Amino acid sequence: MNWVIRKSSKITCHTVIGEILRPLDDYIDAYNWVLADIEGGGDLSGLPIGYEHEYFILPSKEFRKIIDSDFQFYWGAVLAIPISIDIHLDEKKLPHVEGYPFIFENGLIQYPGAEIEIDCFDSGYTIVKFTNETMSDIFKTYFTEALAIDTFQSKYLK
Repeated sequence: MNWVIRKSSKITCHTVIGEILRPLDDYIDAYNWVLADIEGGGDLSGLPIGYEHEYFILPSKEFRKIIDSDFQFYWGAVLAIPISIDIHLDEKKLPHVEGYPFIFENGLIQYPGAEIEIDCFDSGYTIVKFTNETMSDIFKTYFTEALAIDTFQSKYLK
């Protein structure tokens, strides 16, 4: 239930969140979205994010502004947390990608209760982790070229 997209003809860039989440659009509104450790490229005007803060907690309506844009995340952690869960981030332990030692650990999502974690990794590939098997299956059915995280590790990182 943990995937890596390295090459795909279904997306223009590996770290455009709207394209990554396209097969899961029906689920977007069930979550609040945490974005942390973000760096990116594209026009931020009209988007509910910027570089002046370390993280953002967005309801789905605001998050949709990002996924409807062509903003590319070069780096960043994006987590989907069910709207029934109150989000309390520890600013000393924010979700992050660069330097996170467990980024390739199966099943390890950086916030308790989060059901999706998307880690944009240096514009080169995107790691997508799920706790919900149904969503993972939908994602993998759409992105047939996605590699299991273990396969990616053994093929590209060793």
